[in-house]
Amino acid sequence: MIHSNPFNYQLSEEETESASNSYLMSLIAIIAGLPLPILNLLATFIFYLGNRNSTYFVRWHCTQALLSQLSMLFINSFGFWWTISIIFTEENITNSYIAYMLTAILFNIVEFIATMYIAIQIRKGIHIELWFFGPLTNLICKSKS
Repeated sequence: MIHSNPFNYQLSEEETESASNSYLMSLIAIIAGLPLPILNLLATFIFYLGNRNSTYFVRWHCTQALLSQLSMLFINSFGFWWTISIIFTEENITNSYIAYMLTAILFNIVEFIATMYIAIQIRKGIHIELWFFGPLTNLICKSKS
């Protein structure tokens, strides 16, 4: 799931801090606006916009954090709107709903723990690539040199 690679140049303290903060931004948004799934993505996107002209290491990790939050948006939005439809319509809670919500909760817990782990490792200067989002980030985020 998580792959660690050495980065090809000496990282500065500011770079590791900014890159680590890109992951922490989504965790802060989870705590601040838990019921609304879009807040995590918006917080990470705003942080990405603020750092898109930064060093390659920071841009790369801002992009990976943004992509991982985008995937969680779909999972959480579906569960959010399904719950809203149950509350405000005649729809009943079904086994499918319970199974989906348990799966969504499991995905969120795994993502939360992985995000904390990645933020800590990035702060130490260890480059971490997620198994799906790392290669996708490599395609999107190119080095300027």
